[in-house]
Amino acid sequence: MLLVTLVDVSGAVAATRSRSRKTELLAELFLAAGPEDAPLAIAYLSGRVPQGRIGVGWSTLREAPAPAAAPSLSLHDVDAALDGLAAVAGKGAQAERKRRAAALLGAATEAEQRFLVGLLTGEVRQGALDAMAAEGLAAASGVPAEEVRRAVMLRGALVPVARALLAGGRAALGAFRLTVGRPVRPMLAGTAASVAEALTALGSCAVEEKLDGIRVQVHRDGERVSVWTRTLEDITERLPEVVEVARALPVSRCVLDGEVIAYDGAGRPRSFQEIAGRTGSRTDVAKARALVPVVPVFFDVLLVDERELLDAPFARRHRELAGLVAEENRVRRYVVEESGAGADALAGAEAFLAETLGRGHEGVVVKDLGSPYSAGRRGAAWRKVKPVHTLDLVVLAAEWGHGRRTGKLSNLHLGARGAEGELVMLGKTFKGLTDAMLAEQTERLLELSLSDDGRTVRVRPGLVVEVAFDGVQRSSRYPAGLTLRFARVVRYRPDKTPEEADTVEAVREAGAGAA
Repeated sequence: MLLVTLVDVSGAVAATRSRSRKTELLAELFLAAGPEDAPLAIAYLSGRVPQGRIGVGWSTLREAPAPAAAPSLSLHDVDAALDGLAAVAGKGAQAERKRRAAALLGAATEAEQRFLVGLLTGEVRQGALDAMAAEGLAAASGVPAEEVRRAVMLRGALVPVARALLAGGRAALGAFRLTVGRPVRPMLAGTAASVAEALTALGSCAVEEKLDGIRVQVHRDGERVSVWTRTLEDITERLPEVVEVARALPVSRCVLDGEVIAYDGAGRPRSFQEIAGRTGSRTDVAKARALVPVVPVFFDVLLVDERELLDAPFARRHRELAGLVAEENRVRRYVVEESGAGADALAGAEAFLAETLGRGHEGVVVKDLGSPYSAGRRGAAWRKVKPVHTLDLVVLAAEWGHGRRTGKLSNLHLGARGAEGELVMLGKTFKGLTDAMLAEQTERLLELSLSDDGRTVRVRPGLVVEVAFDGVQRSSRYPAGLTLRFARVVRYRPDKTPEEADTVEAVREAGAGAA
């Protein structure tokens, strides 16, 4: 497939607001691409390159050569060129990368050049693709979309599912099963303004502590244990105490969902930043463990021995969990039976929330006892309730500071995900930033820099921050027509990707809850 075909479809998808038309365009593209080219098409449309980080940034691409008069590049030509760029190393690497990048861009038309520059600098973020590629694949292959979504959830990635489906048809999806040692995307929680709202929506439910730690998925197969983050990063070697707990369980095979947290000398939970620093440390694990020992706390189980439990109701999954994991490694909970729903149940749930906050945790998650484990989706079966209203937003740009903040990137431009996955600016804030955070974000944002006009550094989406706010108000200054009141940064969220940031709709709902 020629690159120009992909570029044309990318433009058409971005130009239409019709979800059905986007799905049609993607389906047509996948059919034309076939099993060989579709994986590359999916990766490029979603702003990813299979080679990962290849050492090419805006400075390398700033001076593009004259574009080609006619399209000739195929997707495999681009892939081969990126292989070559990724392999460059040693003395003279920067000059060689510039030479190779110029050769690639010189073979591209003007429209193809814009796409390639955007792809290599992180500007291509076709949110519509991640949201609708499963539907496009389903339409292209005549398979129910739910089956495709489930296969993607079980495989943890879209590309291998597309390759198998387009080559082998519906039967090929049967190969995608919950497999010990291969992580699945975690189930996510929506929000509720209060415990009362969550109980009204769910009825029979469990109210569980919301721990302020790092989400982990733990797989055990005999003596082999793997620990994965919510972004499916393998951090097994960094958390030996989690491995020890998993190996001590009275079972040979299992898949567990939970969090790792840490306590101070008084038994209070330590800060998220400390835990994130511990799980992010790749060197001297013994020293890191001595400084910040962590404890796994599990709240779900997806497989026990040969029993796959994804489709089992949450009540049954918890029974399996309770029979497997000791109480000190299970999340605390308060159960509301449907027959007991009412004033007494609400009072008990609210008392549990108060106790949870008193222990230093950040809130509760209310879970439907009858719900299956919907991996990779933020649905209505789980509702988080926190007394302090926060949102996870993406940094789009930052302004150079003044006074004591001179030389530091300070005022952050914040964005949420729009209806089609695009990032929409909501406002700015410099509040809540400590000196340490200013130094850290300056270093990180300069790594993500796309341009710097001397006042504002525009960055590719990569840094997610948790922002507290007092309310949401209308604003004609910003494209979503709203902005946050008294926004302040609570912390960075290195465990989240921009695709996991909150949506504009969630901002509106949070504003209603904060009112």
